[in-house]
Amino acid sequence: MSQVRVLVGTKKGAFICTADAQRRDWNIEGPFFGGWEMYHLKGSTVDPNRIYASQSSGWFGQIIQRSDDGGKTWATPGSTPEELKSPHGFPQGESNKFVYEGVAGTHLWYDGTPHPWEFKRVWHLEPSLTEPDVVFAGVEDAAIFKSSDAGRTWSELPGLRTHTTGKDWQPGAGGMCLHTILIDPTAPDRMWVAISAAGCFRTDDGGKTWKPTNKGLVSNFMPNPEAEVGHCVHRIASHPSKPDTLFMQKHWDVMRSDDAGDSWTKVSGNLPCDFGFPIDVHAHEPETIYVVPIKSDGEHYPPEGKLRVYRSKTGGNEWEPLTKGLPQQDCYVNILRDAMAVDTLDDCGIYFGTTGGQVYVSPDGGDNWSAINEHFPAVLSVEVQTLK
Repeated sequence: MSQVRVLVGTKKGAFICTADAQRRDWNIEGPFFGGWEMYHLKGSTVDPNRIYASQSSGWFGQIIQRSDDGGKTWATPGSTPEELKSPHGFPQGESNKFVYEGVAGTHLWYDGTPHPWEFKRVWHLEPSLTEPDVVFAGVEDAAIFKSSDAGRTWSELPGLRTHTTGKDWQPGAGGMCLHTILIDPTAPDRMWVAISAAGCFRTDDGGKTWKPTNKGLVSNFMPNPEAEVGHCVHRIASHPSKPDTLFMQKHWDVMRSDDAGDSWTKVSGNLPCDFGFPIDVHAHEPETIYVVPIKSDGEHYPPEGKLRVYRSKTGGNEWEPLTKGLPQQDCYVNILRDAMAVDTLDDCGIYFGTTGGQVYVSPDGGDNWSAINEHFPAVLSVEVQTLK
């Protein structure tokens, strides 16, 4: 029987939740790396036993962890076999080395102040869809790295960070973060990344060169609201069967592109507010998308204190609130950009986590919701593996 494995990254450790296809009774394991910020966990689609995790600390910096047994044991890639037996696997020696290949350089804020490139944390990990030992990492300040040895060593794809528009990039409220990596399943050399606050970029040659793909985005906080770059994109998503159709949750506005990002149109429609962080697509319905509106960029909680996921079955503009099982009063949590995911079971499950520590699941595409757990630390990311 099929199972699902939900990977939860939090401010105080990582958790793994498993259930059968009914998605009612959950087994929760963890915390792994208790007390550490676990920014993102992502499982491989090539090897279902492999999971990567981004672990960070103000004291010890950034570490990549890897499990090859579905999360039972962890180790920093490059560790000894003895360390693989440890439930924590803290790093020993020189491993996880991130090597910048581009020019160090600086970029300028809009006031002309120079700012050096810095590496603060890994925001997002994206395993290859075809190669078991290849994984990409998006970091802050914005850059993209690739590992071909399952996370032991990393090399920058410098064409992005040294792009001619780099002087016009600026940090969003969360920093200058490359937070989304989207791989085209029909053309592995084509990827999109999203940077806050720079916008969306696409490569068609495996990361050698990059093209800004922000035409149609309007950001009124910028000196030129329709500039080529500088937009605060919160998340992008697509369906594997329609890789040229992209959906975006922007700082304000929900957007859609039908030409691989070359142009965008607004599809916020009847949403109560079009500010939010996550966006995702139903596993079997490429025109069904989900967002979680937040009141504003200054008030990061649901409008009227009512936690509602909104679903569009028409690819945008026409939205319906999904509320059954979710708190509809006095709810003031936030849902971060990497904290929503879908599974690929026949009845597609939708998952999201909150800064209040709740992780919710809907086993029927959003019609009904229940809590997997209501007492995690603040949730930073939610990802799902569907296991046969």
